[in-house]
Amino acid sequence: MCRRAHGAAFVTWVGMDETHCHAEDREGLLRWYHSSPEAERGFCSRCGSTLFFRSSRWAGELHIVLANFDDDVDRAPETHVFYDTHVDWFRVVDDLPKKWLPG
Repeated sequence: MCRRAHGAAFVTWVGMDETHCHAEDREGLLRWYHSSPEAERGFCSRCGSTLFFRSSRWAGELHIVLANFDDDVDRAPETHVFYDTHVDWFRVVDDLPKKWLPG
């Protein structure tokens, strides 16, 4: 689902405690789409950019697309999740853990 939402081989998310996140939506452009029974994706209704992801699987976390940060973030990637659905044409060459999660 992430590949289709982003049109890319993979997407890098930054998970944050959602109680420490605040996105000011002065123009009312943030929309939420229920992409599955347990998850939803936040996007800009003007340009369509994917911004956020939240799920009952990671309750209390807000995931923000790394590419949308202007500055460096305070963490590095930690793992590849849903690795069982990775594309065959991109070879992952890092040593990060690869997790298979039930869909």
